[in-house]
Amino acid sequence: MPCLNLSTNVSLEGVDTSAILSEASSTVAKLIGKPEAPAAYGELLSIGGLNPDVNKKLSAAISNILETKLSVSKSRFYLKFYDTKVSKAELL
Repeated sequence: MPCLNLSTNVSLEGVDTSAILSEASSTVAKLIGKPEAPAAYGELLSIGGLNPDVNKKLSAAISNILETKLSVSKSRFYLKFYDTKVSKAELL
């Protein structure tokens, strides 16, 4: 599942960004031999509160939303979890 994220400091005012992203996406898919089918990738960062049970529930709920609203199959969705712990230095 290729997922291309692009950032730029170039002004995009008046630029057809969807055409650029479409061309870039098809180029990536072609060169790495992966289908250009609907897919999604997400990252969830939380300071505490995440555990295997919660992660499973979150994955199911978000994949249902993506499947319903964007037609992204549950098998074409990946969610990465980051459970960060608070340290005293972060509280200062």
